Amino acid sequence: MTRTTVRIAMNGVTGRMGYRQHLVRSILALREQGGLDLGDGTVIWPEPVLVGRAEHKLRAIAERHGLDHWSTDLDAVLADDDIDIYFDAQVTAAREEAVKRAIAAGKHLYVEKPTATDLAGALDLARLARDAGIKHGVVQDKLFLPGLRKLRRLVEGGFFGRVLSVRGEFGYWVFEGDWQEAQRPSWNYRAEDGGGIAADMFPHWEYVLHELFGPVRSVQAHVTTHIPRRWDESGAGYDATADDAAYGIFELAGGIVAQINSSWAVRVHRDELVEFQVDGTEGSAVAGLRGCRVQHRAGTPKPVWNPDIPATEPFRAQWQEVPDNDDFDNGFKAQWELFLRHVVRDEPWRWDLAAGARGVQLAELGLRSSAEGSRLDVPELTL
Repeated sequence: MTRTTVRIAMNGVTGRMGYRQHLVRSILALREQGGLDLGDGTVIWPEPVLVGRAEHKLRAIAERHGLDHWSTDLDAVLADDDIDIYFDAQVTAAREEAVKRAIAAGKHLYVEKPTATDLAGALDLARLARDAGIKHGVVQDKLFLPGLRKLRRLVEGGFFGRVLSVRGEFGYWVFEGDWQEAQRPSWNYRAEDGGGIAADMFPHWEYVLHELFGPVRSVQAHVTTHIPRRWDESGAGYDATADDAAYGIFELAGGIVAQINSSWAVRVHRDELVEFQVDGTEGSAVAGLRGCRVQHRAGTPKPVWNPDIPATEPFRAQWQEVPDNDDFDNGFKAQWELFLRHVVRDEPWRWDLAAGARGVQLAELGLRSSAEGSRLDVPELTL
């Protein structure tokens, strides 16, 4: 057995997503299973180097998990020739400059989205990475969730016939922070700090729609701030300057219409925090994070509108659960494994910084659409 060590500078692991999903449930989980077995006698062993600004937080994480390497000096870490990959899960406003420094240092890149605060910055990063000849990837985790993997299986198997529409509902109630602590960081609700649900979630919807159904050709959106006053981590009140809800209509290639509501000011009355309903000529499906239910044309009931009597049909019971037929690992870990194989073995990879730029573009156009009250075309990007 040959062990290939890949050293990864992980910036932003003191944050919730960087710590829980990327460090603990991805990189450390890979180490706990003995590394990533490539199936030919080679094992990739990820070696994280924790990077951040808060020394006490980094030290605590390192001690908790028995890690030897951490630093508050990003430049020193990037200057280390033994570092192979730079990973960035910082707040969006800090990402672009740090990624540029990593590119200049010749490191392969794996970054959270959005990749930059605006399209110009996102395209700049994609061009710089391309010209540097490094490998680069963007986290597009929802593609690797069990529910959406089942949905992809249906699409690729022709279950829907001609897809007509996609309807998505995402979100939950994020407490204001006064009488109950908010479950999201306060920067998410300050535009000056890079917050806003459109900037956060439209990049997700871009890659989900693009990968499963086709490129987005136009967008019409309405974004708003439903909760104008919130309280931060220290209990201090502040004005919410970023949008906390975004309602979008997207036209896809082939005439498919997608409607997706995203909100941090909605109480959940669905089975999962995100659900997509896909309707086609031959069948429909409802997919969430883990589950996926279908109703085929042959099994579709024939309801008749009659508001004078109670509903006579158990509509939810008329759908069939799609079986797992596979062992689904953590979605973030699954994509990390593919990226590590790409870096070490140059295996195929398509979720690069150019794909990340499409997500930033859609968010930017969505915000502009809302401000102008208009429907906007989504042009193809060229580097």
